[in-house]
Amino acid sequence: MDLKLAGKRALVMGSSTGIGRAIAESLIYEGAKVVLCARGEDRLNAAVKETGAVAGFVCDLTKVGAAKHVIEQATSTLGGLDIVVTNTGGPRKGGFTEISAEQWHEDFQSLWMSFIESTQACLPLMQKQKYGRLLLVTSLAAKEPLPGLTTSNGLRAGLAGLAKSLANEVAADGVTVNLLLPGYTATDRLKELKLSDEKVKQMVPAARLGNPEELADLACFLASPRAGYITGQSIAIDGGALKGH
Repeated sequence: MDLKLAGKRALVMGSSTGIGRAIAESLIYEGAKVVLCARGEDRLNAAVKETGAVAGFVCDLTKVGAAKHVIEQATSTLGGLDIVVTNTGGPRKGGFTEISAEQWHEDFQSLWMSFIESTQACLPLMQKQKYGRLLLVTSLAAKEPLPGLTTSNGLRAGLAGLAKSLANEVAADGVTVNLLLPGYTATDRLKELKLSDEKVKQMVPAARLGNPEELADLACFLASPRAGYITGQSIAIDGGALKGH
């Protein structure tokens, strides 16, 4: 299937490793012009070289205004912007009583405001050109709280409501907004959570970890013109791990 992504202009955040990089690679394979961004300059530069991305910008999404700035950089570099993938690192673990006010503010900036700032910056252009794809990589925590991930559980659930509200406002402008909810995926983040293979098998009906490329393929479809009638959705890529529906 030709996804008709050739020449489309995309920014993928948090794309030097893991899921973000897999999405960037899939978009590039489909012919899109892609700009990367990440916090670590060395890994970012390596990713740009290895993936064939157009450029890479150092960006710390925990900082106020960083998401807006990288949208402006990507738009200038690509001559416009059709696709924005917001992807941030997962917050630190902790129960409610263990989390400081400072961590709440930092995680809110990273998970919430990075999406709001970037969307405010790119949405007028997308509406004007009557094409835009906003993809937000979140977590199963958007639908089902995960043990020890208090800030993620609270903030990501709210993002689902925000994205649905926005999707309804801009659908007639040719702009779609969708959430991708990765389950237990083979990334460095999963290593931080220290889940054993046996534990994964107990939690995931598919009895294995997901591959970043499996999520990336879905992201490419949702970013394409062929997915123009899909919006306001929160889609789990989890091997059946969610207990609800």
